[in-house]
Amino acid sequence: MLDLEAGYGRIQVLRRVSLEVVTGEIVALIGANGAGKTTLMKTICGLLIPNAGSIEYDGIRIELKSSADRVRRGLVLVPEGRHILRHMTVYENLLMGAYARSDQLAVKTDIEEVFRRFPILGERKHLSADVLSGGEQQMMAIGRALLSRPKLLMLDEPSLGLSPILVNEIFSIITDLHRVGITIFLVEQNALKALQVADRGYVMEMGRIVMSDSSQKLIKSEALRDAYLGGEGERSALLGGRVQHEDPL
Repeated sequence: MLDLEAGYGRIQVLRRVSLEVVTGEIVALIGANGAGKTTLMKTICGLLIPNAGSIEYDGIRIELKSSADRVRRGLVLVPEGRHILRHMTVYENLLMGAYARSDQLAVKTDIEEVFRRFPILGERKHLSADVLSGGEQQMMAIGRALLSRPKLLMLDEPSLGLSPILVNEIFSIITDLHRVGITIFLVEQNALKALQVADRGYVMEMGRIVMSDSSQKLIKSEALRDAYLGGEGERSALLGGRVQHEDPL
């Protein structure tokens, strides 16, 4: 994407954002609450129309394409907060990920693959989604996205609100999905975790990209440490702590 600008009414959030996700990569986007990370994800997947700039995906401009068209092309979002359908069953929630597909036999095969990857979902497939734990709901949200057969999987705060053990499990899932060939764009406040699994990273501040480099260089960066880690309390908050209300933008 190049010089992307977007927002809500008269409130401009994204300010000339340019970044690139190359096929086969995991790219992390980190930043504080309100930096504009979720706004960027919504704009990429078509939930917001940009005010300026361009989004190129798989060789074509898509900034004016519908969100459904983007999903059909393989650009799929796992949203912050999971957005599950709580009064539908686990199986029905997964089926929602295949709404743009017509190959029903293949859909059934893909659901079985999701159950193989996440056995707990198979055990609870006929239960209402609202009985699942937070970690299980995140697995279901990822499974739902997989039913869309993503080429580029965008994950918005996948570890939000989860225990440290479940955070490790979710990041293990992310690396496994990458290993089988899915390109991943990861938005995370847990900066260290995100950078440890990513190839490259971007830092967003006040709607702008203020830093980008390989993940290893960002982890070692004095500038990143000074800007985001500060004292030990701030370091703990950014690298491991979770917030109650993430990124209103």
